[in-house]
Amino acid sequence: MEPISESERLVLNYRTSEFEPFEVDGQPSATESVLQLDQSRPPGVGFHLYRMAPGSSTTPHRHTGNEQFLVIEGDLTDHDGYQYGPGDLVLLRRGTVHNSSTVNGCLLAVYIETAEENLVDGPR
Repeated sequence: MEPISESERLVLNYRTSEFEPFEVDGQPSATESVLQLDQSRPPGVGFHLYRMAPGSSTTPHRHTGNEQFLVIEGDLTDHDGYQYGPGDLVLLRRGTVHNSSTVNGCLLAVYIETAEENLVDGPR
């Protein structure tokens, strides 16, 4: 086999890479950010890292495809009170409606098939 060329491999380290603001309804969020390798997909779709600042919450939304995530660090609580912590590997099925919040902030590794449908207009 031949070595993998630089144009065929992209490596980022989440500890040293700059996260971009996550966009909600076309507006950058001040409390959510994303690190995504595959720039051919919209931010927050496909595999990416998602960070929430302490005290923040997401806009209520519906999943248009399955969402899978791993809590790397921090805390995350869904609107129904279910709490996730570091090491939790979660599947939320297509059609799930929810929003999440964090007290201390969190970092998630996420795979989501398709863009979410926001159920409330405005910033998260």
